[in-house]
Amino acid sequence: MVNRIFVEKKPSLAAEARALYAEAVGMLGVKGLEKVRVVNRYDVEGADGELLEYAKRNIFSEPQLDDVSAALDREGACAVFGVEPLPGQFDQRADSAAQCIQLVSQGEKPVVRTAKFYVLYGDLKGGDVDKIKKFVINPVESREASEELPATLKAEYPAPADVEVLHGFISMGEDGLAEFVKKYGLAMDADDVRFCRDYFASEKRDPTLTEVRMIDTYWSDHCRHTTFLTTIDKAEFEDAECEAAWKDYLAAREKLGRTDKPVNLMDIATIAAKLLRREGKLDNLDVSDEINACTVKIKVKVNGEDEDWLLLFKNETHNHPTEIEPFGGAATCIGGAIRDPLSGRAYVYSAMRVTGAGNPLTPIEDTLPGKLPQKKIVTTAAAGYSSYGNQIGLATGIVDEIYHDGYVAKRLEIGAVTGAVPARCVVRETPAPGDIVILLGGRTGRDGCGGATGSSKAHSTESLATCGAEVQKGNAPEERKLQRLFRNPEASLLIKRCNDFGAGGVSVAIGELADGLDIDLNAVPKKYEGLDGTELAISESQERMAVVVAPEDADKFRALAYAENLEATAVAVVTEEPRLRMRWNGKTIVDISRDFLNSNGAEKHAVARQTKAGSLKKEIPADFAEGMRALAGDLNVCSKRGLSERFDSTIGAGTVLMPFGGKNQLTPIQCMVNKVSVENGETDTCSLMSWGFNPYISEKSPFHGAYLAVVESVAKLVCAGADTKEVYLTFQEYFEKPMGKPERWGKPLAALLGAFRAQRDLGMGAIGGKDSMSGTFEHIDVPPTLVSFAVTTSESGRTVSGDFKRVGSRVRLIECEYGTDGLPVAESFLKNAAKLNALMREGKVLSAYTPGYGGVAEAVFKAAMGNGFGFEFADGISLSDVFGYKYGAFVAECADGVTLGRELGTVTEERALKYGGETVEMSALCAAYEDKLESVYTCNIKQGGEKIPKVSYTGGSAAKCGVHIARPRVLIPVFPGTNCEYDTAKAARRAGAEAEIFVVNNLTPAAVAESVEKFAERIAAAQIVFIPGGFSAGDEPDGSGKFITSFFRNARVTDAVRELLRSRDGLMAGICNGFQALIKLGLVTHGDIVDAAEDYPTLTYNTIARHQSKIVRTRVCSNLSPWLSLVNVGDVINVPVSHGEGRFMATPEWLELLAKRGQIATQYVDFAGEPSADVRFNPNGSDFAVEGITSPDGRVLGKMGHSERTGNGLYMNVPGDYDMKLFESAVKYFS
Repeated sequence: MVNRIFVEKKPSLAAEARALYAEAVGMLGVKGLEKVRVVNRYDVEGADGELLEYAKRNIFSEPQLDDVSAALDREGACAVFGVEPLPGQFDQRADSAAQCIQLVSQGEKPVVRTAKFYVLYGDLKGGDVDKIKKFVINPVESREASEELPATLKAEYPAPADVEVLHGFISMGEDGLAEFVKKYGLAMDADDVRFCRDYFASEKRDPTLTEVRMIDTYWSDHCRHTTFLTTIDKAEFEDAECEAAWKDYLAAREKLGRTDKPVNLMDIATIAAKLLRREGKLDNLDVSDEINACTVKIKVKVNGEDEDWLLLFKNETHNHPTEIEPFGGAATCIGGAIRDPLSGRAYVYSAMRVTGAGNPLTPIEDTLPGKLPQKKIVTTAAAGYSSYGNQIGLATGIVDEIYHDGYVAKRLEIGAVTGAVPARCVVRETPAPGDIVILLGGRTGRDGCGGATGSSKAHSTESLATCGAEVQKGNAPEERKLQRLFRNPEASLLIKRCNDFGAGGVSVAIGELADGLDIDLNAVPKKYEGLDGTELAISESQERMAVVVAPEDADKFRALAYAENLEATAVAVVTEEPRLRMRWNGKTIVDISRDFLNSNGAEKHAVARQTKAGSLKKEIPADFAEGMRALAGDLNVCSKRGLSERFDSTIGAGTVLMPFGGKNQLTPIQCMVNKVSVENGETDTCSLMSWGFNPYISEKSPFHGAYLAVVESVAKLVCAGADTKEVYLTFQEYFEKPMGKPERWGKPLAALLGAFRAQRDLGMGAIGGKDSMSGTFEHIDVPPTLVSFAVTTSESGRTVSGDFKRVGSRVRLIECEYGTDGLPVAESFLKNAAKLNALMREGKVLSAYTPGYGGVAEAVFKAAMGNGFGFEFADGISLSDVFGYKYGAFVAECADGVTLGRELGTVTEERALKYGGETVEMSALCAAYEDKLESVYTCNIKQGGEKIPKVSYTGGSAAKCGVHIARPRVLIPVFPGTNCEYDTAKAARRAGAEAEIFVVNNLTPAAVAESVEKFAERIAAAQIVFIPGGFSAGDEPDGSGKFITSFFRNARVTDAVRELLRSRDGLMAGICNGFQALIKLGLVTHGDIVDAAEDYPTLTYNTIARHQSKIVRTRVCSNLSPWLSLVNVGDVINVPVSHGEGRFMATPEWLELLAKRGQIATQYVDFAGEPSADVRFNPNGSDFAVEGITSPDGRVLGKMGHSERTGNGLYMNVPGDYDMKLFESAVKYFS
């Protein structure tokens, strides 16, 4: 029986409905719309009676937040329609709901399907409803939902047909081959398909459809860099510097003995690193047949001792998928970027996101036919990437977006990540015949079929209409489990070789592991039945890994995976014969020689012509004040804070520089600095990553654009305190489809030659990169794009930030020489960098910023904002100095006596910029800067306004511990979606406690029952239960903490918790997601697990209607709790927050009661220490500015701020005291 439930947010909390109303009226122009309601529909089969009633109250809804009904109220509505995911697409809301219900029942998982209904009111004219439907329904991922109640949700999948043999293929002529390519929608060209025909003719058989699809994927530009490997038969140049670089490249080939190798873009992209290595300059490069990410050997100082580690980093794009389905495309961009270093066994701990878009302020009516509006793309992509990164637990330190009309052709979506692993935890061996290939993680569905080939094509309006199946859906909690497994040395040391599942699915991920493989497609775990052999072979379903282990290690490895709540299935065997075979339903449907596959298809040839560069001179304003006002509101200068703050920047407790610095958190950093993630032990070793690129230079000269991108990325490292001795580069190349035209080929050629020369001049090699050569939509091309990412290591104590530090400081402008070719002289740049670095080591540089797109003006303006200063330019500084390009220069705030460079000016207390006789108020500039994208990326909403009383309870704690334990045991449960367990365990151990991490397993009903029993037993052996932060089951269905509360409401677990708190004087705490669980269980409000009631306090979505990640100030309000025994009432503690549902809500009666009892532990406060509703200080709009509360006896603490994310050398650019001593207080309570 199918049960149907409708759930709607209470009117005062209907933020999603209000947002759609505002967009429909303001963006779509539906002026007759008066009101919108948004209602979630759940269809459930396999949960009835009491179980269903429980799920209605506690899983599908919350009584404080939602209204539940059996039918949709449509009275007075002028239109009603629903939207549901396309069949086969992963639906995290439905999946999480089913998991939560299974936790309660400990039986089979029910079937859940979801839809979202929109109820419209008003006087809507013809076409208005269609406008709204078109806005909310992206046909690539969703469809209009039927209102009919189905008889069953259990899908009946017809048995898939046998894989077709393509009879007659080997006898096809040229016309037949051309028609064949068109019929099957192949990415291969005529030469490739002819090459295939000839191969199969030599095999004396026609291919199967699976073989053709697999080869098309294997040889796609996405997988095999076909365009980059095209042989350049002839190159012509119109600029001398570009031709000189070409000749240097040819000389490098001679020197390396590579003249027998083809001349192609790939060779140009990689030859500088080869040459530097020959010259002994890349000795720490880790070379292996298996590497899927840039890998270098580094030293990490752990507990004062040097250890050998591997640092891995990677940049990845998902341009095409994000263009057509922004949420899923961007989410799987970061998911794919993580999996590359993860496959090298690295724990990935930091990320950077750089994107390119058209103007997001473009009116919707100006959107190109077949395209999504730019605002829709940028906001939905940001939601997708941040959702995935936040869930998996990745500190995203820099989020920036480049605006250029060319990116209307196709979006640029880059994710760049860094990870590390102790060298002792990595084994790399050549797979041997008989070795077993194990598929780990997610199951296989139809999502992503054809993604690699789709990403390799230029597109038109017609082609975009058929791309739906190409977009993968991400499942971050599943990939988090992979990270946990690979971090376990017991598992990682069993892995001989590993490959992640991305483009091409099984055929590529497993097909690349060894020369000879026999793959059993029937063994591949499926999301649902009905998949045929071809779909199983090429599906790009996410969150999967393939590992090779020795036969005798297979069972042990699978057991270790099971312990992490992961499926692990043997699907292939390594064979002696170098052929790739796939079997399905008793038949061999792929049988291809390795040599043929590795040929990458027919050799391609091209001629390239570099055309004369345009002028690179920047227009200089005649008036300083007007120039500054224009700059502050420039799309490529203005604030991206509303974009960046939705990304968790502090997870992992290793963030050295916050994304925005100064007490006001307004100065954007130019370089990401994170401590290397060490699970057990302390370190000050950091990795640094920065980026550089200006499309407005590259569109005029790709050669200069690439060279300056490298210089900019390196200069940013220097400004953060790094030296230039061990800098590594990786490039992101993104160009228009060449289409056989020499002048189009000339653009990537020129860019790569510029990058080649930069590497040679600076002595720094690009040891990795990612190319995408399909940036064309009909008549529009992306700008020639080569983004340079620079990476190095340093120590946290050497880090310098970009925000001005004190009034009266002298600021120096340190410029390098420029050559006649318009490029920095490398020797001069490196010499300045070394001198600046030496001054930093002496403590004589307080802040440093390198000019970029906006020149010195941008650098000074942004450096002054962070701490609320102004700046007065020195005499002799020209407007060209202020507004012109100054790549390779440094703006350094220095101690007295520093003479490097020339005087630029002085930091002032007056919040104004002064130049000559002109004065521009910083308040006006900041308003223009912050407001420019406010309608796209909300940041400065009006919130509250009423005065909030300051709570102070000094009655002391009545909670006493009757036992004395020197090292209390802290039990830390890990649910699907938990991501703060490592930070929590580390903080507990640092305070002197013992930490035990417990993974809850829900792979089967038996596993659920076993987890319940074992967890209850572990509670009995613990003194503290600490529920860490994360996104339990993705914070679904439509609310946080539901998976956790479902688990804790099990009678066995409830009894164990009560015994801990009532009989053994134990403690409990929860941060963020843990607080959400504790308050919904009643543990912080009542001190017991109770049923929720409509008037009970709870936590809900932030009033800003997005995730918030930043540093906030919290004031200690009570000394009731043992958790706060080492701080005093009135103390103000800085704390990182990162949440989407942190708004504390309570009735006035409850607020009064909580304050009277001393249960309000902490409040959000402003710079004066006063409780505040201002969104700058109160990030979620919490009533009474409540950040944390305790149970009536103080034993249970819940708070939103991540007080476990502490350590030396963190958050150095936001001043304040960060240590609340939570765990130290808990240890003291027991001792």
